[in-house]
Amino acid sequence: DRSAASPALCSCIQQVANQALSNSDQTRAAAVFAEPQLAQDTRQSARWSDERFWDRYRAYAALASEICQPASA
Repeated sequence: DRSAASPALCSCIQQVANQALSNSDQTRAAAVFAEPQLAQDTRQSARWSDERFWDRYRAYAALASEICQPASA
């Protein structure tokens, strides 16, 4: 939910990314986040490298979701 974005939430998500993803994975994740079709293509790809990236990306997203809960209003 992008409407819940705040500097604190963005900082938390970045901290999780720094711990869970390499620099190249972070660059690729940003591209996937910005371009839904790229996300779909990557997720459905049969390439081993795409599958491994998608596994790492899903693990990162789950961890960030768990750790970086926005404060309730």
